[in-house]
This record gives sequence, structure tokens and C-alpha cells, in this order.
Amino acid sequence: MNIQSIIKAGIMCFVFGNFPAQNPWPKITETAKPWTRWWWMGNAVNEKGLDKALTTLCKAGFGGVEIVPIYGAKGFENQYINYLSPEWMKMLQFTTGKAKSLNIGVDMAVGTGWPIGGPQVDKEDAATKMIVQIYTISSGEKFSEKIILKDEKQKNLKTIKLDIVTAYNKKNEAVVLTDKITNDGSLNWKPDSGKWTIYAVFTGKTLQKVKRAAPGGEGYTLDHFSPDATKDYLKTFDKAFRNSNYGIRSFFNDSYEVYNADWTPDFKNEFKKRRGYDMSPYIKYLVSNEENEITGRVKSDYRETLNELILNNFTKDFTNWAHSKNSKNTNQAHGSPGNLLDLYAAVDIPESETFGSTVFDIPGLRRDSADVQKSDKPDINMLKFASSAANVTGKQLISNETFTWLTEHFKTSWSQAKPEVEQVFLSGINHVFYHGTTYTPADVPFPGWLFYASVNFVPENSLWPHLMGLNSYVARTQSVLQSGKSDNELLIYWPIYDQWANPNGKDIAFKVHNVEKWLQPTPMYKNLTKLSKMGYALDMISDKMIGESKSENQKIHTAKEGSSYRVLIIPELTYLPETTLHHILKLAQNGASVIFQNEPKDIPGNFEVEKRRAELKSLWAQIKFQDQGENIKTASFGKGKIVLSSDIEKGLEYLKIQKEQLTETGLKFVRRQFDGGKYYFIVNHTAKDINQFIPLNYTGKQAVIMNPENGDFGVTEIDNNSVRIQLKSGQSLLLKNTETVDHSIAKWNYIEKTDSPISLNQAWQLTFKEGGPELPKSRILKNPEPWTNFSEDSATQSFSGTGVYTTTLVLKNKKADEYLLKFDKLYESAKVIVNGQEAGVVWSIPFEINIGEYLKKGKNTIQIEVCNLMANRIRYMDQSKIQWRNYHEINFVNINYKAFDASEWKVQPSGLDGQIQLFPLYFSK
Repeated sequence: MNIQSIIKAGIMCFVFGNFPAQNPWPKITETAKPWTRWWWMGNAVNEKGLDKALTTLCKAGFGGVEIVPIYGAKGFENQYINYLSPEWMKMLQFTTGKAKSLNIGVDMAVGTGWPIGGPQVDKEDAATKMIVQIYTISSGEKFSEKIILKDEKQKNLKTIKLDIVTAYNKKNEAVVLTDKITNDGSLNWKPDSGKWTIYAVFTGKTLQKVKRAAPGGEGYTLDHFSPDATKDYLKTFDKAFRNSNYGIRSFFNDSYEVYNADWTPDFKNEFKKRRGYDMSPYIKYLVSNEENEITGRVKSDYRETLNELILNNFTKDFTNWAHSKNSKNTNQAHGSPGNLLDLYAAVDIPESETFGSTVFDIPGLRRDSADVQKSDKPDINMLKFASSAANVTGKQLISNETFTWLTEHFKTSWSQAKPEVEQVFLSGINHVFYHGTTYTPADVPFPGWLFYASVNFVPENSLWPHLMGLNSYVARTQSVLQSGKSDNELLIYWPIYDQWANPNGKDIAFKVHNVEKWLQPTPMYKNLTKLSKMGYALDMISDKMIGESKSENQKIHTAKEGSSYRVLIIPELTYLPETTLHHILKLAQNGASVIFQNEPKDIPGNFEVEKRRAELKSLWAQIKFQDQGENIKTASFGKGKIVLSSDIEKGLEYLKIQKEQLTETGLKFVRRQFDGGKYYFIVNHTAKDINQFIPLNYTGKQAVIMNPENGDFGVTEIDNNSVRIQLKSGQSLLLKNTETVDHSIAKWNYIEKTDSPISLNQAWQLTFKEGGPELPKSRILKNPEPWTNFSEDSATQSFSGTGVYTTTLVLKNKKADEYLLKFDKLYESAKVIVNGQEAGVVWSIPFEINIGEYLKKGKNTIQIEVCNLMANRIRYMDQSKIQWRNYHEINFVNINYKAFDASEWKVQPSGLDGQIQLFPLYFSK
């Protein structure tokens, strides 16, 4: 069924089309639409500007905004508003009121710039680090030094204190001397014999301040490990918001980018309470990088303590505070030194982040190596930490900061954004936030205010008229991905203790930007990659989550509202807590299936090692394996089964876990379940077109294809549990497979035959509709070609905006079922108008659109409104020394964080190029 005529433009501001009653698409809510991070530069906003900006975003198909104040533009200082001041709160209240009238949502950051911090963070609550000073003392020698802090930046801080003093001899025998230090730093101790090394640990401050802070948001970053620091910080928001949430849906906290914060004033006591022993005799092992067992054990305990502190003293308190305001909270856990799965799971909306661009095999997808990040590439398994945490604990929304530094400024097309956001969806994420949109006052000329790391989702972008194509695609896709719940069948354990036992360094930050160090080399990562490629759907699980899971009817149920899984995989590891093994065996006892890639070698940590090690071995000995040959051992354990094999695939085959064979074609998928059926989101990122029956693990009694690009839908052909799919390279679709049959839904239109194409390589008129710096002259073209080919007209080289190509086509007859208009090359997107009627927007690969319903026998007028990149106009401005970069702090940089200069850029091709053809199509009957 074709519904393009019903929803020509896709998303409307208030309502998403008016579908017929049998329409299978879920309702498009404000949450299903894409949201955008909304930078308030200098907080220089006013009601008139906010009204216009929100209305414009709404009309473009956005469902919400996330307010993040940052540094401002020079020359506008008199318009700055201090963060959380009464005037700022007035602007916030106007924003949420206007947004409500437009039916869009508002989130806001609990701070300005990043990481979290501000003027309310005094030095007591500021991010804290341990400072270690080393001394030597020998028997018979007078120790005249004072054990006082030497760091000039720190010594005058009232918050500095001496935490631990421990001496070691050559045999590594330890004597704790903390209580032997007088108030003036004198040491009241002498060794009986030998030479001793003294380690003195002071509580210091990182002195890091908020990066990119907005007016009123400047100050120290927060000590995430201190409960008092978190509570003190949020009191400022209590005062500003009083008893209202001002219409904020969710309070947002950006990624943990607190550098050198590895201590907190009460750490020594917290460590003893949580780990069961005093760390003072072991401080040498914490601050050294010695490759020995005790160093790894002490550091593991230290890192586990940091994890518990940030989880309990910041993340959970942040969640509880947001709930006290009748709002939700959103948190980016990555970058922190804690268990990302537990940290993501402790908030309402876990949020991940993509940074840089991915290499795809899609022919024609532009990717200039000079315009992309050299090192950062989004990793789908990194994204899965957030979606796994949500799926395991039953959270409906998983968000993502999407498109950060996708390409160089002004060179990102919507066709480049599509496969990137599809990879985000394939990771299980279903609530994307574009990065991002900058508020710009009406009197600021082109290109308006811009944020240095964003794709510019702003009205000043010359591609803005066609953004609805991308936004409607995202909205339809997310409407499905936000329905029901995840349908992944496998759980894989994250052996974080293998990471925490690393003898090098102190805290370990699990960052997006260094996955090649901490994630990609691990057996878990290799299993995730291999099994996903084979067609298995997986989530990751933590020790804490395993402890909270139950098994029933041969399924593992991870939470009250969480998903259920068929198998728990324990990848190759060294360390496994005996408590975790106990919980795993309990799950098996009650019917769960478990695969171990190897026998756990040891317990982590330095407390009661021998006792706990013996318990681990005793628990393992309860499993009575039978050798099945071919690298597989199995055991019945209570109602469940346990498999031991280094080859996870063999273990899954033994347990009769069926993979999705569709991945053998190169297709990718993510699956959702709902009452009475399942959804499949299927993407073709291969270089080839797919036209065949694809086997599915679940087809139901009826399968309906849904096209997220234009909203079309129809009943598929099913043969022997396989669904017929026609997907060109770069395309995607959704399948709704149900146990009920709706006879009112028409059959899907499969293309069975294509007649010889009608070439439109003929005369076209080229005019210019809108853009700048000036409109080029109109001209008649012998064949369609880019307007940038006409270098004799300087205006064509500097123009960014919309060019309109117009021609006529005489159709002798109209016998085909459909007519497909296909562009060979398109720079960058186009609105197609046939006989005065809008047929839709062509914005993604393959550059084609069905226009049959708008054609008529005889003469037809075809208009192609093409939008190009902003790049050529920016190039012109830099060549002409027109000032447009005028910001405080970071005054605009390129993708390599060097000073931005477009004056040497090549002119970017703009307009139509190559063959334009009309293909008569015939559908199966």
C-alpha cells in the first residue's frame, strides 16, 4: 500500500500523518522523533528567539531538545544570562511552556559545559586526587625532613590532609606510621635496622574546572565519590527550581571526563568498610606498577571501591534527586572508572555516544579521508553497554549522543548520517539525540552561532529544507524500536575483574575514545563480534545483575521488567568472584543454560584469598562434566545445563540455540518482541542488492514489510519460514511478524520486471531559489550537471542553498505499475515535484524515488530542488576574510582540533550529475 500521498512531508509539527485504520505503524510520539542537543551560547536567549527556534525545530520534525549552556559569542556579553539565575529560570519556564504547546519535550543538563561542576562546588567538594611523596630512612640516621605536602598549588588549600604513611623495608615488611606524624609533619619513629622507604599519601585536589562553561556555570568539577559533594551540588538546583521541575522531562549528565580524580577524603574508611581490610599496609602496591600478584589484587580492590562509590554516592543519588522533582534522569556513564553496565542501569535513560565516522561498504557513500577523524570510529559493541544495561533492567528508552564529529564542519550530508544512525539502532539504542543545534539570535548573519564539534542541525544549514527526510525516517524507525521490549536471546558476562586486576596505573577509565585499549583486545569483545556476525543477539551482564537474576522455565529473567534470555555465556577469563559463581550455579540449578569458555582460574581481590579461592574451587567441583569430545564438555546441573568449551558456537549448537541465518547474506538486524509477535529492523550495509527469501527464526502467521523512509507497508511473501526481501545497498526495512492475520492490509509490491529506462539526459532549466552569498544566474543546460561546473560564474562556486532543475517529459503511455526516478549522483539531497505536486525528498542512498502516482500520460513537468553543503559558502567567507568565528574559549577548530580555515578547500560539487533515469516497474501479481 502506498501512503506517500497521505503523508507527503512525513512528520508534521503536531501530528504524524493520518493513517488508515489498518496501518501497522505504532503511533509517532514526541519521544519517537529525534531530539537534539540545544546549545545555549552564553545563555544569550530571549523569549522571541526561543519561540522562533522551537517552532522551527518542531516543523522540521524534532520531538524534543536538550538544553546545554556553554561559552558565549564575543560582542554579546550584555545579553548573557547567568545560569540558574531568576532570569535564566524565566527563560527556562518560557521554553518548557512553548515546547508543551508544540507537543515537544525539554531536557536539560545539570550543569554547563562538562564535566559536572560549577560555582557551588567549593574546594571541599571538588574532584580529589591522591598525592604520594616518597622518603627514605635508615636505622642510625636522623630523619630531619618534614612529611608535609610539597606541591605549591596544593599546600595552601585548607582541604589538604595526610591520609596514610607507611614504611617498607627491603623484604617488603610494612609498618603503618600514620599516627606517628606530628602536627608539624615530624616523624616520631626510628627503624631498628636496615633501610626503609616511606610512602606518604595526601588528599589533594585535581583543581580541574568545568570545560566550556557558560556564564554562571564556571567552577571546579565535582568529587563523584563523595555523597556530601553530590548533595551539596544539587542543593543549588533545589533552590532554583523550588518545588517545581519547570516542565523538564529528564535531567542530563554528560560523560565522565574528570581527569586524575582517583581519591576522596573518606576513601581509606570506605575501602576498609567495603573490602574488609585496611589498605594502609598495601599502599605501596597501589602506587607502583610492579608486575606481581599482590599489586593486581590490591588495585582490583581499589578500583572496585571507586566503582561502588561513584555508583552509590553519585549516580543513584542523582537518580533519586531527579525523581524528587517528578522528572527522569539521563546519564552518560562512559569515561568513568566504574562498571559501566551498573552505572548505566542506575538511571532512567542510559545514554551512550558516537564520535567520529564508520567505514561502510555502500557504493556512492561519500567519505573523504581528509574530512573524518583519524582515530575515533564508533564501535557498536561499545554502544551495547548502554542498551544491555537497559534491556537487562527493563528500561524502555536508551539514548545516544549521535553524530559528534561525524565529518569536518559543513561537509556532512543527510545521506552520510543515515547508515551511522542505523548502526546506533542496530546496537539496541532507540532514542537518538542529534549533536547538535545551536541557538542563534535573529540578528546574527550566516552561518549563525555554531558549536565546534557538531553537525550543524540548524536552519542556517543549506541542507535544512530536506532534514525532514532524515527526521521522518528516524521517527518511524524509533516508533518501532521503542515498542515492546528487546528480544535478545543470549547474555554474555563482562569479566571486569580481569580489567581491574591490571597492575598498571591506578584508576581505569572506560572511555569511548580508547576502546582499542580496554575493550577490543578482550575475549568478551571477540565473542560479541563473532556471535553477532553469525546471527545471535546478545546483551552484556554484570556480576550485580547476575546476582539479581532468576531462572524459570529454562529462561533467565534478569529483572521484574527486564528481558528473558536462553543462555548465559561466561567468556574466557582469569578472575571470577566466588559469589558470582554461586549465583550462576543457582541459576543453572533452577533451569538456566550456561556456557563457560574456560574454568575460572582465581578469585579477585586481596581479602581472605585462600578461603575464597577454596570456595571457588569447591563450587566448580560441584559441576560433574562429561566429555563429549570435539572440545566440549557438558553437565546437567539441577534443572539446567552447563557447557564447558572454548568454542562458544559449539556450545550454542549443543544447546540447540538457533541463530538468525539472515546475517549470512551480510544483512544486519535487531529484534523486538511484543504481545502477539516480533519486529525485525533489517539493514543492508553491504555493497550488493538483496533480492531473495531470507530465513527468520520467527515469521508468525503474517509478516508485514514497513518502509521507514516513506511509511509504505504491505504483506510479505512467506515460504518455509522465509520472508522475501528486496533491499538495495544502503536501504533498510522493518518487519512486523504477528500471530494474527489482518486481511485488510494489501500485499507488498515486489518488483518483478523493469522496462528499459527513460533517460532524462536532456535540456534542463537551472534556477536558484534561496541561499547565498548571492543567487547565481539562471541558465539552460544541455544535460543535467552540477552548478559548480560553471567556474566562469564566481557565484556558482561560493553558493550554498537550493538550485532548481526543471524539465518536461512526454510519457507516451502509462502502463507500468510504478515509475522510479533514479539519480546517478546527487549533491546532496533533492525535493522532487511532479506536475506541481511534491513527490517527496531524496536524501539517502540509493538516490531514487517512486513518482508514478504523480505522472500522467502526455506532458509532465519535473522539478528537482537540490540543496548542497554549506562548505562552498564558508570557503568563500574565509577567502574573503569575512569574520564569522567569534567565540570565547575555543574559537572554532577543525576536525583535528587545529585552527579552522576553509580558504584552501576545493569547491564541493553541487547539484545533479550523471544519469537521471525513469524506470517503469512491474509488480508481482
